[in-house]
Amino acid sequence: MLIPGAGGSAFYWHLVVPRLQAHGHDVVAVELPAADESAGLEAYTTTVVEATGDRSDLVIVAQSLGGFTGPLVCERIPVRLLVLLNAMVPSPGETAGDWWTNTGHAAARQAQAARDGRTVGGEDDIVDAFFHDVPPEVKAAVFARGEPAQSSRIFEDPWPLAAWPDVETRLLQGRDDRFFPVEFQRRIARERLCMVPEEIPGGHLLALSQPTLLAERLHAFV
Repeated sequence: MLIPGAGGSAFYWHLVVPRLQAHGHDVVAVELPAADESAGLEAYTTTVVEATGDRSDLVIVAQSLGGFTGPLVCERIPVRLLVLLNAMVPSPGETAGDWWTNTGHAAARQAQAARDGRTVGGEDDIVDAFFHDVPPEVKAAVFARGEPAQSSRIFEDPWPLAAWPDVETRLLQGRDDRFFPVEFQRRIARERLCMVPEEIPGGHLLALSQPTLLAERLHAFV
């Protein structure tokens, strides 16, 4: 079960799905109700749970903002493995809107940009942060679909769990991620989960920039 990040589009996984299928996996890329102004964490979680159908032996892969939803799915249905991919790691009672300030994200991103000799901000910031390592033809296909709608509602709900779910969890991080810099993610993983993420080459949108490598790592986890 592949959960996308902000924008909620299953298309994000379109290069990974056939590669996982080639490894023999039954794969569902979930389309989230990101444009729905009434859809919060409960709606996102229910969408994923319903998409599983009667499947069992589930592996949940949660990208970026999906890190708030993935663990909630694990509380609703039996899950074999949860993989957080360049993901936000929530704390109990924290909203996705508060996560940015609570974790010091802006300062971490600025510091990484300074180390790289880059600047943060400006009209090209989105392209620089997310698409710097995405092949031109893939970027063109994404841009041709238009900007995905994302309501603010998902950022308002406090994360409802008192503790991390009792499920095997892996963290997979792109070491070239400019939006969630790798040193920042190492700190968050250590502070919030007492874990060390596995790192692979690539930026924030690994399913678009490194689909083969990503599929191989997910298959290896299983």
